[in-house]
Amino acid sequence: MQIVYRFEIRPTQEQEQKMFRTLRLCRHLYNRSLEERRATYKATGKSVTYSIQQNSLPAFKKENPEYRTVHSQVLQDVLRRVDRAYQNFFEGRAGYPRFRNRDNYRSFTYPQVDVVRETFQRDGCIYLSKIGFVKVIAHRLFEPERVFQINIIRKHNKWYANLTVELPDPGQTPGDLERGIGVDMGLLHFYALSDGTTVDTPRYLSKSEQKLAKLQRRLSRKKKGSKNRRKAKIKVAQCHEKIANQRKDFLHKKSYNLVTSNNVIVMEDLQIRNMAQNRHLAKSIHDASWSAFQKYVEYKCRKYGKQFVKVDPKDTSQTCTCGHPVAKDLSVRMHKCPRCGLEEDRDVVSAKLILERGLKKLTAA
Repeated sequence: MQIVYRFEIRPTQEQEQKMFRTLRLCRHLYNRSLEERRATYKATGKSVTYSIQQNSLPAFKKENPEYRTVHSQVLQDVLRRVDRAYQNFFEGRAGYPRFRNRDNYRSFTYPQVDVVRETFQRDGCIYLSKIGFVKVIAHRLFEPERVFQINIIRKHNKWYANLTVELPDPGQTPGDLERGIGVDMGLLHFYALSDGTTVDTPRYLSKSEQKLAKLQRRLSRKKKGSKNRRKAKIKVAQCHEKIANQRKDFLHKKSYNLVTSNNVIVMEDLQIRNMAQNRHLAKSIHDASWSAFQKYVEYKCRKYGKQFVKVDPKDTSQTCTCGHPVAKDLSVRMHKCPRCGLEEDRDVVSAKLILERGLKKLTAA
């Protein structure tokens, strides 16, 4: 399985200039490749493939000697980005590819690092071809020999290295079903567990809305193209980044605690994109980041050899543990069953039903 570690890097002034130049040249190549595809299709009705553009890269570098200062595989990855953009468009995952300005092209990638593996880590540095040894702030341990890809990204006046690591897959081990837990995602509670535990939604975006609105008003008053507007834009982006980092930290900690404390984790197979189309709930759903939380739980289960199960969410909030249907709308927070007399938090009851369905699915398999 693959895991990405993100570390801040501290390049020297000379190295930073090389990295800025690499970003600029990669962006120009991206826009040139995109223009070539558009013009060729308009003129001939035929598409230009990645192979054609990759084969023409050596001749392009001869005509433009400055591109020799960029590693050849970094340039090839730029062409792959253009190709992926078209694939995503044709498969309905994204809009038609657009040209990139310097604010929308902020990273470059070394797809292979086998060549520099022996000298990968030295005195707290990572090696970037054509740039040199760059100091990295490694806040956690990792195995340099397992790194096979490096992505360098510029975000709000800081540089980061995303190291993609290939880890051995431990595989799913048959867990103790008694140490299983059902998880019900909600808005009042971020999640409720079948053992009665509830965790409130932190609402990081809602808490920062006033500050964010103030910064955005300041940005709107700045003259377009001015240095002050660029500074104000960075402050807005930094505020968004802080919210995203707070949310990501919360999700990682809660998913880690959930996975390490249980052998079997059962969650609903929610169609979150469809649910977010409700204009009354969309903002709260996105702020809670249900989709990201499910992904974190799923990959951590795989990493630690735990069992992860998704079940049909139909009627989990409208049924009692005894099987009797109990209809209620979102404003009703307590579950009261007229048949068995159970009175409990509706989210906890839903979590118990989710766990029950997950265990049946496991035993049936």
